[in-house]
Amino acid sequence: MTDTTASASDRPALPDRLSVDPRSPHHVRAVFAHDIGIRFNGKERSDVEEYCLSEGWVKVPSPKTVDRKGKPLMITLKGAVEVFYK
Repeated sequence: MTDTTASASDRPALPDRLSVDPRSPHHVRAVFAHDIGIRFNGKERSDVEEYCLSEGWVKVPSPKTVDRKGKPLMITLKGAVEVFYK
């Protein structure tokens, strides 16, 4: 159970690159214990699977195309990325 009133000092620093997939080397479990938000080109997005702040990109699932295992293909979008705790 997460504490919604946690202070900023209780939360880990947001990494430069983060992935939702637990098999990825960029997955940080401690960050997902808290609610995070991602703003891409000024609009908040909730469908981001992975991001990189320094390179300025996000990966989102394709709405229709799937790979041979049935998982959606990832589309890389480039632009201004902001990450924050909600």
